[in-house]
Amino acid sequence: MPKVTVTRELNGKILDIGGGGEGILGRVYGPAVTAIDLYEEELREAPEGFEKLVMDARCMTFANAGFDAVTAFYSFMYIPREDHARVAGEIFRVLRPGGTFLLWDAEIETADPFLVELEIDAAGQQVHTTYGVYKKDAAQNAAWFQAVFCAVGFVPLASCVHEGQIFQTWGKPV
Repeated sequence: MPKVTVTRELNGKILDIGGGGEGILGRVYGPAVTAIDLYEEELREAPEGFEKLVMDARCMTFANAGFDAVTAFYSFMYIPREDHARVAGEIFRVLRPGGTFLLWDAEIETADPFLVELEIDAAGQQVHTTYGVYKKDAAQNAAWFQAVFCAVGFVPLASCVHEGQIFQTWGKPV
């Protein structure tokens, strides 16, 4: 079973895309996090201690450059592939120049269904969960995200794939 670690490496105001459910980034960064999710039920399931808003990542209502960092923890697998570029553009828009975007997700060839069981170390809190999707056109890998995020203007800072799990760090130019 893959192990994923989330450490305290971000500062300032953090937007977490798809931050409902386990609320991993909210667990780690607490009140610094504004988590958005398309589904209110997912936000209700997340632990307390951070802001939670029902919002579509394809058309966020936040001001330009309002966040110091943006995260997406196993969220893109739930976003239709045809909307990845639109969401990437919105992330770029709401992130301040010089800000950082962190992506954790899974490599997916097909999703009929696709399931990944994870052991997550959320800055010392242990979370065991399974993420899964069943949809057409679910294929994604590190190269896919590289193309999507570079196309909207992000600069790649780091990329790692281990046991089919992707972790990438992106910067928004100043």
